[in-house]
Amino acid sequence: MFIKRFTAKAVPLTVVLTSAILISSASFARSNVYADFPITLKDYSGSATTSTSYKGQMARHALESSLKKLISKGDVSAMQSYYSGGSADRVIIAPATKGDFVIMQSTIGELSSKNLSGKTYKGLIPGWPGNMTGPEVVAFMFEKAADAEAGYDAAHAYDYTQLVSKFLMGAVMYNQAVDNYLDEKLEADTKPNNKPYKDGAAYTGKEHVWDEAFGYFGAPSHTLTLSAQDVYNIAKQKDVTAADYNYDGKVDLYKEMAFGHAYYASSFDKGGKTTYLHDIVGAYMDGRDMLVEADANALSDSQRDQLKAYAKIIKTNWEKVIAEAVFKYAGETYEDMVKIEAILESNGDVARAWRNYAKHWGELKGFALALQVGGKDMGAVSVRLNRLIGHSPLLLGNTQVTGVDSNGEYIQSNSESWGGYMAHMLKVQNLMVDEFAVVAKSHDQTAGLAELVKTLGGKSSAEND
Repeated sequence: MFIKRFTAKAVPLTVVLTSAILISSASFARSNVYADFPITLKDYSGSATTSTSYKGQMARHALESSLKKLISKGDVSAMQSYYSGGSADRVIIAPATKGDFVIMQSTIGELSSKNLSGKTYKGLIPGWPGNMTGPEVVAFMFEKAADAEAGYDAAHAYDYTQLVSKFLMGAVMYNQAVDNYLDEKLEADTKPNNKPYKDGAAYTGKEHVWDEAFGYFGAPSHTLTLSAQDVYNIAKQKDVTAADYNYDGKVDLYKEMAFGHAYYASSFDKGGKTTYLHDIVGAYMDGRDMLVEADANALSDSQRDQLKAYAKIIKTNWEKVIAEAVFKYAGETYEDMVKIEAILESNGDVARAWRNYAKHWGELKGFALALQVGGKDMGAVSVRLNRLIGHSPLLLGNTQVTGVDSNGEYIQSNSESWGGYMAHMLKVQNLMVDEFAVVAKSHDQTAGLAELVKTLGGKSSAEND
């Protein structure tokens, strides 16, 4: 487990010993802020004053957040610009200044001129119809979103804003961190610690690998000086005081904003049952401190084993964060179905409840797809998860999307009873508890699974696998 650090807000970086960036790595003092790690390379002669660098990752978070806003506009070219374009002039649509929560950057290029497409998981996505790869799923969703009303397809209960956002958080950020930087790039023959990451860089290979993995998680650099509630409030742009660590009156998207899975970790941890956020960031801090102490020397086998142990803490807890989200949205989908059933029984208007159903199912599906792109063979767990959720929500008339035809149109087939699909949602929750030990959103199961299945319509077809 990571070394305990203070959680009270520290003195701002601009006030503390400005000469600290010039001290040798041998005398480097451990911090609770992921910033300003010293340059350890002995022959570096550039102008940089720190070896810390992960702006590209934060640019991708800003691209994903901005793209989420664009989905409902129906402009495929604009979506593609933020997904696969490279212009430095792309405006940061979100997060944008909100009252006194002033965002420092206004364009992507102020962080780094990156894209999302080059880092999207390239493997097949069996949980989505059509046997598509990750980039193909994104392109398909863009086209469907453009054809829908504000990114919402009521006929198939698809909310493309949620589907694209949650899938990309997994297929880009989670996949790149846990299946690349915290995996093969920790090996001895990849980006060694006794050489610069690239010619002229101010950081070693392993230092930059670790920094980029940290950036993909999306946490503020000063997370360990904050509570989970603070980080949650930063993500929601509700607390500029917590965000503005250097007291310059602006929120720096590079170091002070909360994005992606760091936000979701904070949302679960603030309930007091879990510590995912601080466990993950603490392990990142411990790993980075260890690399400073390595002083630009090649890592020994024992040092790399220790770094991999920190990586395991990060991977395990990050996976749990996504599993918690699957649990949460399976529960909300279940609750939506209860409401829809009651409305239908009273001959009421189901449109509003149906919209919520599509939103929550989109979040459930996006996170379920994300859970499966971490480079870990989930085997039968993936099969069961995909079969329980299906390729779409259960639609009125007890049908679901089961495929895509040669024209890219959805194919619907007969599926579960309404009660049977509600049972599926409870089974998804049980699967998250059994396989990932989620606890933040779990609650006492007052009836056994067998009793739930009996109550909600008997054995489902997904149980026949």
